[in-house]
Amino acid sequence: MAQNSDPTKRPTPGPWPPGQNSTDSPAMPPSSWAKRTGFRPRFSGETNASDSGQITRSPGDLEASRVRPTTTAAVNGTATPPPPQPQPANAQVQVQSDKDQSAKKETEVASARLPPKPVATNGAAAAPAAPRPTQRVVRNGDVENALPQMVDDEFPSRNLHMKYELRDTPGLVPIGFYGLQHYISMLGSLVLIPLVIVPAMGGDHEDTSMVVSTVLFVSGMTTLLQANFGSRLPLIQGPSFVFLAPALAIIKSPEFIGLNGNNFKHIMKELQGAIIIASAFQAFLGYSGLMTLLLRLINPVVVSPTIAAVGLSFYSYGFPQMGACLEIGMVQILLVIMFSLYLRKISVLGHRIFLIYAVPLGLAITWAMSFLLTEAGAYKYDGCDVNIPTSNMLSDHCRRHVARMKSCRADTSHALNSSPWFRFPYPLQWGTPVFNWKMALVMCMVSVISSVDSVGSYHASSLLVASRPPTPGVVSRGIGLEGLCSILAGLWGTGTGSTTLTENVHTIAVTKMGSRKAVELGACVLIILSLIGKVGGFIASIPQVMVAGLLCIMWAMLAALGLSNLRYSEAGSSRNIIIIGLSLFFSLSVPSYFQQYGLSPNSNSPVPIYFQPYIVASHGPFRSQYGGLNYVMNTLMSFHMVIAFLVAVVLDNTVPGSKQERGVYVWSEPDAARREPAVVKDYGLPFRVGKMFRWVRWVGL
Repeated sequence: MAQNSDPTKRPTPGPWPPGQNSTDSPAMPPSSWAKRTGFRPRFSGETNASDSGQITRSPGDLEASRVRPTTTAAVNGTATPPPPQPQPANAQVQVQSDKDQSAKKETEVASARLPPKPVATNGAAAAPAAPRPTQRVVRNGDVENALPQMVDDEFPSRNLHMKYELRDTPGLVPIGFYGLQHYISMLGSLVLIPLVIVPAMGGDHEDTSMVVSTVLFVSGMTTLLQANFGSRLPLIQGPSFVFLAPALAIIKSPEFIGLNGNNFKHIMKELQGAIIIASAFQAFLGYSGLMTLLLRLINPVVVSPTIAAVGLSFYSYGFPQMGACLEIGMVQILLVIMFSLYLRKISVLGHRIFLIYAVPLGLAITWAMSFLLTEAGAYKYDGCDVNIPTSNMLSDHCRRHVARMKSCRADTSHALNSSPWFRFPYPLQWGTPVFNWKMALVMCMVSVISSVDSVGSYHASSLLVASRPPTPGVVSRGIGLEGLCSILAGLWGTGTGSTTLTENVHTIAVTKMGSRKAVELGACVLIILSLIGKVGGFIASIPQVMVAGLLCIMWAMLAALGLSNLRYSEAGSSRNIIIIGLSLFFSLSVPSYFQQYGLSPNSNSPVPIYFQPYIVASHGPFRSQYGGLNYVMNTLMSFHMVIAFLVAVVLDNTVPGSKQERGVYVWSEPDAARREPAVVKDYGLPFRVGKMFRWVRWVGL
């Protein structure tokens, strides 16, 4: 007792309030950057969806309950009180009783645990307890088996912000409602690419309507395949913007510019052949296990500039096209901005309709405005008919206003009237595909970029809806099936490959709907709608200025979603800042050099100004004796996403940096995942198909 009363030997009081670290703690103190920003170290991407749809770092971070020499162990995620202050002798019995009750309670806990910390008693430190394997309670009553405690094997707990998670089945009516909501919110990503490439190929409104119906059919079919036999995440498959630049480069190839008449079917068959070969390469990349090796090179620092460059690369198309009818296009953009930003917190019956349906609402209001102005005669010019080709117009007055009439009027398209009520998209409906090796090589490189895009989407969506991230085998399986789905897209003739839509991650966070059943039901509805020809005709009749306005919004969102991958890394690190800056700058500057090489300022090109970046194959700096090699190199080096990927992957994998600094994606360990019922139910293949893949370890759990 006399020893305890000695002030020089009293135990040092613990930190207050509980859970905060002492400034003189010997356990890995956070850097000054971490203190200022609140960054929780040694984690890669624990995220939650906030009420506003924003993806934020999880408050249930395991780092908060990590071993600290100055605090006691956490029970059920609640920090125990700090070491007691010096007390009289008659109070030590009560302290010992509280400790016994706490120890008894710890033995009854089935959730994640950490080794208890020694508590100073009578001025002497107790011997540290032996570390125990970590256990964690996951949803639906599935208990995680005891696993060795490793830093790379730590993942966030259940996301409490989602309304429905991966395996939730709330009922037919809620699933139908949320599934339809999911697809309506992603309408722009599904239908905009056909509205761009079909007119570029010389197709008419009826051709556009048929391609839109085909895209809806293939998207529904491939989404069902991916949700059941691929990654099994609630991700929609569709024509990604990753394929838009190579598709336009093939469409504007030198051999197609001099063709007369309707070139649509001829160019479509060339696109089909290139997509089929590139998709077969992607399927081989996934199912052969090579994707597991490529995953070691793909990190957030690589994914971020690559996907951001996809959105930034189309700046020369968006606003110049919209400028043909500025009063309509600007109203549309301002409406979407107002709905998605200023009115995003307004709820109607518990749903934030303005945030979820910002794009469809903006399109509907602007379309109605265009229709009213057209009926009022605002865009009517005496003696001018918008359906007469410009070359046949005799009046200069009509030639000056024909572009404005086509862009602003809501009645210029006859796609809705000419479309049949029933149309069944079938394979090879445009004819037998034409295989050209130089175009196939271009598409093969694009399939790698598409795989990089999908890897980021798999990781981000799994943190929102699943118990744990997928294993490398599940990622390989998803990439392999995306290749097979793109082969189907090539056979049906959508004009692009089929891949995971990056915007899907944002949609999941906003709608808080992560149920796989909802996405599957929505895919079935999409297939039914594709059989109704009037639906494709209605979408094809969207005025071109509104298409350009939607593209401005979608490409801006795509660039932002790409950069948002940096939240998994130390975005403030000087290493990452330099790598991202170099990747983005050279992704814009190097393609500009190739696109401008050999062009005279006053040359009159038959290609519109916004398509001139895609005719680089005819005038690029690569001019060897092999014409095919010149085509491949000039075309690939003119793609912004290819330059961003090459610069980022080389720098990120050669410049030294810690795993936290690089933000290395954390995937589940295969052996650990096979022992977890929740992970098996999340990613296991249905209908006993998984047994067929047990011998193929690199494409399974």
